[in-house]
Amino acid sequence: MRVLGRVRRRTRERLAADAALLALAAAFALPLLWLLLSSLDTEADLRVRVPGNPSLDNFSAVWTDEITFTPMLNSLVLCGGATALTVVCAVLAAYPLSRYRSRLTRPYLLTVLFTTCLPITAVMVPVYGLFVQVDLIDTVYGTALFLATAQLPFAIWLMKNFMDGVPRVLEEAAWTDGASMPQTLGRVVLPLMGPGVTVVTIYTFIMLWGNFFVPFMLLLSPDRLPASVSIFTFFGNYGSVVYGELAAFSLLYSTPVLLLYVVIAQRLGGGFALGGAVKG
Repeated sequence: MRVLGRVRRRTRERLAADAALLALAAAFALPLLWLLLSSLDTEADLRVRVPGNPSLDNFSAVWTDEITFTPMLNSLVLCGGATALTVVCAVLAAYPLSRYRSRLTRPYLLTVLFTTCLPITAVMVPVYGLFVQVDLIDTVYGTALFLATAQLPFAIWLMKNFMDGVPRVLEEAAWTDGASMPQTLGRVVLPLMGPGVTVVTIYTFIMLWGNFFVPFMLLLSPDRLPASVSIFTFFGNYGSVVYGELAAFSLLYSTPVLLLYVVIAQRLGGGFALGGAVKG
């Protein structure tokens, strides 16, 4: 009887866990389902329903230079440039933190991690004033510089943890062969931590791609606004929203991030595989 009772209890616990997971999955799946169905419905609203007459009219309405192509190009330039700057600076900052031991290393890393906890809204007022004084307001490169600066602390922390997994004996062997420190970093360390650099790149780009507040504050010209800000134009006055076109634009807006992940996802599965690199 005791064994039967334990089996029943484990069955109930498993069913409860499965029900909780299904509820959680539904919470994530319903918005995506609404997005797909509403993009094909010219009379879409907030209800999740199958369109009576599916069509691509919503995509045709947003498939223009003003609504989609120009903002998407602005987003690619802005987020791509900021991501490249963030990754390069994170590598250069993480290398000495990973390879040189000092009493200040841990306090410095904790300070860097603490800066990621500061809400971006808390610093936007002084940043806006500074950008006005140095004539960086309404400039794409100035906005990209601030986005890279805001994302850099966590990127340094991630990059340093990945770089710790690269054996130092490989660098010492390269130094013995006459390689300089920049050559060791570029030809030995970075190739071995390729998955780590990939993770930091994807994470940084995704975080920057969805950033609304910073470009909204620092970019004033409509022709320079990224897609994360131009999506606000689908929300009209008096609470009116063009849901079908909003859903279609949202699908197009998410495409670059999905393509980026698909292109380099194969590099994430292999891990570091450094075990054989130190043999022989």
